[in-house]
Amino acid sequence: MSQPQQTEQVRLAQLGAYPFARLKTLLANHQANPDLLHIDAGAGEPRLPLPPFVAQTLANHLDGFSRYPSTNGNDILRSAIADWLKRRYDLVQIDPATQVLSANGTREALFAIAHALINPEAANKPFALMPNPMYQIYLGAAITAGARPYFMPCCRSNNFTPDLDSIPSEVWKNSAIIYVCSPSNPTGWIAQHAYFAKLIALADQYDFYIVSDECYSEIYSQQKPVGLLQVCATLGRHDYRRCLAMNSLSKRSALPGLRSGLIAGDAALLARFAKLRSYTGPATPLPLQHVAAAAWSDESHVEKHLTIYRQSLKSFFSAYGAGEVPAGSFFVWLPVADDEAFALAAYQQQSVTLLPGSYLAADDTRGNNPGRGYIRIALVDGVEKAAELGRRLKSVSI
Repeated sequence: MSQPQQTEQVRLAQLGAYPFARLKTLLANHQANPDLLHIDAGAGEPRLPLPPFVAQTLANHLDGFSRYPSTNGNDILRSAIADWLKRRYDLVQIDPATQVLSANGTREALFAIAHALINPEAANKPFALMPNPMYQIYLGAAITAGARPYFMPCCRSNNFTPDLDSIPSEVWKNSAIIYVCSPSNPTGWIAQHAYFAKLIALADQYDFYIVSDECYSEIYSQQKPVGLLQVCATLGRHDYRRCLAMNSLSKRSALPGLRSGLIAGDAALLARFAKLRSYTGPATPLPLQHVAAAAWSDESHVEKHLTIYRQSLKSFFSAYGAGEVPAGSFFVWLPVADDEAFALAAYQQQSVTLLPGSYLAADDTRGNNPGRGYIRIALVDGVEKAAELGRRLKSVSI
């Protein structure tokens, strides 16, 4: 076996079981309460009615299934994405030909980008920084790309903020990439303008790349969250140097099965990413690209979804009787005495599936896990189900 093959196998072996595989193991050989209709609040999968334009747009472009699609996205889609970015983030300029790419949802892009930007052969094995708890794709991407994960604990004590000031200069000097998630999955934290501006200055100082996961950007309790490219523009950085933003129609448009998202920003970095994707071939079928273009061009369905998410969060907390509405996302990051025990009890007693917070975080060098003692609850089924969840979880005993 060659050395590169050994290295790849070693990296893959470092990956633990994915959170939902761990959850399946936890619940195995246990029965949900048969007297109650099951509620799946574990997966962040919006289950709202399809936007009205989806079926007709798809029908109008069925002949596209007979042609190979471009991995970069067709001109119509990339122009629709660029137009949305301009409207949403007040961007004066963004070139759909060089600063925008289509992606198969943020998951594909967040994982693959690490392989395009990280050099595992660097003299000092590079760091990939990420919040902790996190979307587990960041960790998998860092490990398989040959980087050293560096965890930024997000706890109640720091208001769930990935603290830039706590990172030693030696880490910054050897960093290749940092993942930011705003609004955060799972905590609901939102990065402010000053946070992104400080991070951009650090990227300039230490020469690393910023990848901003913004797929919950259209789900917020009050003001629209600021975006990385928006902050770049206010700083006069219209080339978006060292900065990449990712977003998706999975949450914004409640179309997780469409598998369509975007990556935008630094043209030089996007060219590297496009080269990688031309070999891996994750192209979205042409008919689905037309549906995606229609989705990025319409705001009425997004406004309806936002109303539902806001009402769902209020209904949950009203029924549960404790807690605070998060600043962003449709997740409730609920403190409990024991996250695994609570998830198992909720399943057995109330026929509810939840995700233990420790499954979304990594242990630090002292064995501390910032997700331990929390449950992630996805409010994705509408207002009535959210209220029902609150009532059921209030009755769970461990």
